[in-house]
Amino acid sequence: MAAARGRLLPPLPGSGGPGPAEVGLGTLPAELRVAVRALVGDLDALFTALSLREESFAVGALSRVVAAELASYAPARNRRRMATNKASVIFVDRTLDLAGAVGHHGDNLAEKILSVLPKLPGHKTDVMVNMAELTSLQTTDETCSIIAPGCLAQPNDPAAKALWESFMNLKQKEAVMEARRHLVEAASRENLPIKMSMGRVTPEQLSSYIQLFRNNLKALENHCGLLQLVLATVQTLKHPQTSKWDNFLAFERLLLQTIGESEMPSVLNQLLPMIKSYNERMKDDYTCEDFLVLLVYMYSVVGEIKSGKELDAAEEEVKKALVKAICDEPEPSSVLQKITGCDSSLNLTSQKAADAVDNIFRSLRDITRARMHMKQFNSIHNPGSNTHQASYKPLLKQIVEEICNPERPDPLDIEHMSSGLTDLLKTGFSMFMKVNRPHPGDHPLLIIFMVGGVTVSEVKMVKDLVATCKTGTQVLVLSSALLTPHSAIELLFAANRLQPDANI
Repeated sequence: MAAARGRLLPPLPGSGGPGPAEVGLGTLPAELRVAVRALVGDLDALFTALSLREESFAVGALSRVVAAELASYAPARNRRRMATNKASVIFVDRTLDLAGAVGHHGDNLAEKILSVLPKLPGHKTDVMVNMAELTSLQTTDETCSIIAPGCLAQPNDPAAKALWESFMNLKQKEAVMEARRHLVEAASRENLPIKMSMGRVTPEQLSSYIQLFRNNLKALENHCGLLQLVLATVQTLKHPQTSKWDNFLAFERLLLQTIGESEMPSVLNQLLPMIKSYNERMKDDYTCEDFLVLLVYMYSVVGEIKSGKELDAAEEEVKKALVKAICDEPEPSSVLQKITGCDSSLNLTSQKAADAVDNIFRSLRDITRARMHMKQFNSIHNPGSNTHQASYKPLLKQIVEEICNPERPDPLDIEHMSSGLTDLLKTGFSMFMKVNRPHPGDHPLLIIFMVGGVTVSEVKMVKDLVATCKTGTQVLVLSSALLTPHSAIELLFAANRLQPDANI
């Protein structure tokens, strides 16, 4: 059941499917119904522990279902009668803004570590840290299965916890400098012969400091948690995917300009030469999964598009190139295996690849319709002007700014979900009398729950926004998953994305 919650993603609006107002728990697939009920039970347990009496709000179709289920959940009703602390809970559909899930906007070391290092077996968020550098073992095996891997979770090491906070909250350059400072302090405490150097921190410099701990078992034991985080930093900075991060960011910025000036078919035609088969690719070229990341970003940002022969023709050319690239992979990655349903290149036929790509493009068209029912939050693209470049307007940022607005207008797209007769009467009377409708900013605690996943950069953005607004409200950001660009692609396009993982 925990795995199903991790794969909880709002269904995309099909061209002939029900509108958001018509989506109820009964209209959802069976696996999604199970995931929603499990989530409601988990949230009720959390709110019971915090003694919360919540007002629920929703942005998006599945969020409305979750909020309605929580409002009518019998144990939650009993809890609300007894609870002493008031809070607002706002549920937000991830699919309304997928650009935030696959984008590379944040200059954040924690996000890069989570994105590029392999997942720790049996875990959804934590990663494997190769510990060979702290041993005398000579190996070229990157995964080094002989030695147990390290990880990011270090609850018993105060220095490691403080460093992870820095990775989450500081810019990458500052976070890497913090890693060096912590390492130097640890080495000094152990009387290791460290030579402090100023200036730019390099992965090689951090590695040389780590080497000092290698033959000192006491020092290793005392600072094992810290060393695992610094090793994760070194391995991330050296990873080939990290060097692509800035390329992604530059290309996303270019897309934002191009989308405002050109029609979708011409944008797709510009992307076409970038799809290269395995044998044609250089190390900085985009893989098939990377290209899917760019497509999701593009279709989410652009919003509703005009269908027509020109768009169909441009998409067909991209599909052909993508099918060829997928079929030419010597061994499909785990993401491609889940998208195509084939665990080996031997099983992957061109027809299976074509079917998978057709499904992807149907989903991409659905992504463009995700905000079509929104009145206020119907765009995440700022087209720019003569003085300002086009930019991406995160949906989460728009929602927080609306909640923090000192004029407190009635939010058009943030729907209050009544949890009893009092709420219904309050909402009804407000149509005829001057009765204030419930507002997400009414209470000292605001909980934002992203249904479908959230990224580290988005959490950091909310934290900075709340600090700027100075409303005095405490804000918690919760979600069903911590997303990276490739995990978001898997969640969107995997053939059986709602089936529980066998290894969880």
